[in-house]
Amino acid sequence: METSSSRFKSLAITAGLSFWFSIITFSTGYFSFEVLAIFVAILLTITQIFAKKISKLLDIFAIINTKIFLSILFIFVISIYGILFRFLRIDLLRLKSQRDSYWLKIESSDNDRKQF
Repeated sequence: METSSSRFKSLAITAGLSFWFSIITFSTGYFSFEVLAIFVAILLTITQIFAKKISKLLDIFAIINTKIFLSILFIFVISIYGILFRFLRIDLLRLKSQRDSYWLKIESSDNDRKQF
């Protein structure tokens, strides 16, 4: 973002804030496209007018916004995999013995050689 123009930074920040605005308003139940359009128009106007003066602030905000978004995305993806594995009854670590497992059962004896 440091090599980008201040106008582009303004557009990126507007897109990021409008995304978070829509997520928050949708989760609270107050989402409407009219309010979103007004929010985007006001924010875009303000950030475009003051783009040169707040360029450093836009850099910092873009980095923070990206870190928050990627961390939430990472947590969401890991959660989906956990839920999917639980739903499909996949035990990756083979902690429980399963009767429908495709692993071969091996008889163990006391004479097994141990390699260290």
